[in-house]
Amino acid sequence: MKTITHWIGGKPVEGTSGRFGPVYNPATGAQEKQIAFATVDEVDAAVATAKAAFESWGQSSLAKRTAILFKFRELLDAHRDEIAELITAEHGKVHSDALGEVARGLEVVELACGISEKLKGELSTQVSTRVDVASIRQPLGVVAGITPFNFPAMVPMWMFPIAIATGNTFVLKPSEKDPSASYRLAELLAEAGLPDGVFNIVQGDKVAVDRLLEHPDVAAVSFVGSTPIAKYIQLKAVEHDKRVQALGGAKNHMLVLPDADLDFAADQAINAAYGSAGERCMAVSVVVAVGDTGDELVAKIAERAKNLRIGPGNDPASEMGPLITREHRDNVASYVTSAAEQGAEVVVDGTGYSVEGHENGFFIGVSLLDKVPVTADAYKDEIFGPVLCVVRAETYDDAIKLINSSRWGNGTAIFTRDGGAARRFQLEVQAGMVGVNVPIPVPVGYHSFGGWKDSLFGDLHIYGNDGVAFYTQGKVITTRWPDPADGGINLGFPSNS
Repeated sequence: MKTITHWIGGKPVEGTSGRFGPVYNPATGAQEKQIAFATVDEVDAAVATAKAAFESWGQSSLAKRTAILFKFRELLDAHRDEIAELITAEHGKVHSDALGEVARGLEVVELACGISEKLKGELSTQVSTRVDVASIRQPLGVVAGITPFNFPAMVPMWMFPIAIATGNTFVLKPSEKDPSASYRLAELLAEAGLPDGVFNIVQGDKVAVDRLLEHPDVAAVSFVGSTPIAKYIQLKAVEHDKRVQALGGAKNHMLVLPDADLDFAADQAINAAYGSAGERCMAVSVVVAVGDTGDELVAKIAERAKNLRIGPGNDPASEMGPLITREHRDNVASYVTSAAEQGAEVVVDGTGYSVEGHENGFFIGVSLLDKVPVTADAYKDEIFGPVLCVVRAETYDDAIKLINSSRWGNGTAIFTRDGGAARRFQLEVQAGMVGVNVPIPVPVGYHSFGGWKDSLFGDLHIYGNDGVAFYTQGKVITTRWPDPADGGINLGFPSNS
């Protein structure tokens, strides 16, 4: 059985812990690989290697960094199908969805290729007599990324391209469930000419995570995952004097007003709720139907949901693949069962679904729940699966109050033809990313991604301008060069004359 190892100093490094984790093919349920879990010593070795590499990489020219990133971008584009296949094999998502993931990561690589524009700095001349003031940004040193299973290529690329472009060195701890895509990215970075030690991978579990959070030579940590772990990451990182951005979970609402095109809204609800089997923090998990739109909208969503093609991700006919593990599938199914017990109407029940020839795979069908009480677990919790809740609201004001009462504030959307209502919504709703007739408003690479409330811990969002700010620290330099014509001693306070 193939063992996925660490990547330290520009090459594979075998694990020594004797501890391994299984890597499954979710479509078959079979374990096809194993991953070597890192020891504390192996994490320390990766950090030490990154620290040594920073001595030269942090002083390297922007021209050198961008030349390597341009080459990496070229290689990534050439190998996007291969990387998508790795994602499908270990995560389960359909190939087209995996290709989209690679494309969104590539956007951030392209932003990093233009890092010289982002690091220009500022200069004010003659602020006092022959005194100039400049503001510059410099790298932090060794930085770390801890990334989730649902986007094993994209989320790491939200982090390391900006980090290394700004002169830092990077240690990645990817998800232990689907690590091969990020490992392939490491190989492509080496092929692009990235110096040894600038990018490193330690595979592992909580042992590796905690050591990265505690290590005195790690200056900053980026994390994407669930809210409870995001809170833990922030507290632990701050305790050890690190800069931290920790993106947590979500319960994203899609508000549908009576004037909306209900066919369009139903199509978009299907795409946003069930794409990637609902395993994404920006998935729409709640539709808020305002006024008398509910019955018609639910009927349209149900009609579409029943016709979705579910199967292995490598089958071109499949529109949705399996979930990541058997345990997660069973947990998702439990929310559908409990919702019925807690007062919701189960319109479409996807539990108990299986695919012929793949009966051991981690498949589940899509579920649609209507008239879901806000006290139901299916409404309160982040399910992270293909379950869409519909709640009813009499008015826009009732709907906005419902959405803003959520403890999360990641993404949200409004569907309407009324520009005034849309403008009011985008100003009043308490969420970090807002879509107007766009169900999943994930920003492009040159804007920043991040939510509010329990969806973000830390001050800065990820990638875009916030990403540049996160991986750099500001410095202000005040300079005075005396004119050779000046002479003598003057103990007075400098004047502006």
